[in-house]
Amino acid sequence: MTPKRFERTAIDEAVNVLRQRFGDRVVTNATVREQHSHGEGLPVAGLPDAVVFPQTNEEVAEILALCNRLCVPVVPFGAGSSLEGQVAALAGGICLDMARFDRVLTTSPESMDCRVQAGVTREALNAQLRETGLFFPVDPGANATIGGMASTRASGTNAVRYGTMRENILGLTVVTPQGEIVRTGSRARKSSAGLDLTNLYVGSEGTLGVITEIQLKLHGTPEQITAAVCQFPSLDQAIGAVVMALQSGLNPARIELLDAMQMRACIHYSKLDYAETPTLFLEFNGAPAVVAEQVVSMQDICAECGGNAFAFASSTEERNRLWKARHNSYHAVMALGAGRKIMGTDACVPISELAACLLETAADIAETGLIAPIVGHVGDGNFHLGVLYDPGSPEESARAEGLAFRTSRRAIAHGGTCSGEHGIGVHKVVHMETEHGDGVRLMERIKAALDPAGIMNPSKLYPAFCEPRD
Repeated sequence: MTPKRFERTAIDEAVNVLRQRFGDRVVTNATVREQHSHGEGLPVAGLPDAVVFPQTNEEVAEILALCNRLCVPVVPFGAGSSLEGQVAALAGGICLDMARFDRVLTTSPESMDCRVQAGVTREALNAQLRETGLFFPVDPGANATIGGMASTRASGTNAVRYGTMRENILGLTVVTPQGEIVRTGSRARKSSAGLDLTNLYVGSEGTLGVITEIQLKLHGTPEQITAAVCQFPSLDQAIGAVVMALQSGLNPARIELLDAMQMRACIHYSKLDYAETPTLFLEFNGAPAVVAEQVVSMQDICAECGGNAFAFASSTEERNRLWKARHNSYHAVMALGAGRKIMGTDACVPISELAACLLETAADIAETGLIAPIVGHVGDGNFHLGVLYDPGSPEESARAEGLAFRTSRRAIAHGGTCSGEHGIGVHKVVHMETEHGDGVRLMERIKAALDPAGIMNPSKLYPAFCEPRD
């Protein structure tokens, strides 16, 4: 198999037909195209020939049917916060911006679920849910769209307790490349009825079809929420506290690890009053008595592992300030390396391998001489690097690429994955065969069966359909 080639005349014809059909909702000016040519975290970019703003499932179906007939590439676009090059239109064609799919369609407090359009952001959803006593827990940090989070199988700070997108999606509405509107799953919490089509599309990164609606599980707002911060003299002591807490059966909602360099960045960017040492950000949710018991146990574990300066944040204002500083870690790293770009990468390993993998990674960072802070949702073994580099220096760019490459391969060698939540996109295709072996060939056959014209987000995810990268 070879990467698909697309004809310029066919792309031009599709743009003209769409402009006649949708008028000013088909945009071809350079500024809008450039805004839709890339996500965050990588220099990978690809200009679409036009950006189209559909408003209904039927319009998406019409667009895809046309593009399939003419063999024109289509790249779905959410908030543009993806980190591995997923939204770059490497073959040009049509960028399908889902921003106008922004409605919460139904909410059922009794069944603790809701159905939303793909362009709804997680913050907007939780704002609408506030009066119901329910919330949607998946929190990747960025204010991503629910459709984008489903497409990349996103995760985040709450995953240790509430799971990832995979665990919180009951069903989808998907438009196939041929323009069929298909509804997968149901509102039932489990099913034995046929193939699991929902989870086939969750994590497919727009390569099999366009997700337009998502049926989500919701959760009750906790009665008590207590956040805490504990600092450690060394990285291995902080990791040891995490492993001991999980093995002891504690059930925190969040356990976030920031190494000394990441703390330095956050302290300066968010004006925090902490030492520049490895730090755990913790949160416990539930009934007050249960939360109090868990916090005491965590204090004891942290003390046993050498932790100090254990501080609480129970008020909503202080907790929000604390987690805002954590969520601003990407921007804090950017500020730390003024004039440099950031290459974000992530990996995930079994908890038993977390200490070894993280310490090996820290040693690798030191050898490169690069600034690459570590931050992680370590409660489920997931960690991230923000590798700062000068894109104008081939040598420094190569060192950054090498560090990201070794981090992924190291995680796989420890029984983990090259990505716990960023996804594959362009940057991590090189690891797919190492991680999945012959399973990659099966993925490619599924891609070929569902998208035989190869129009959906080409040159992503599947090695056989991707152009070699320099």
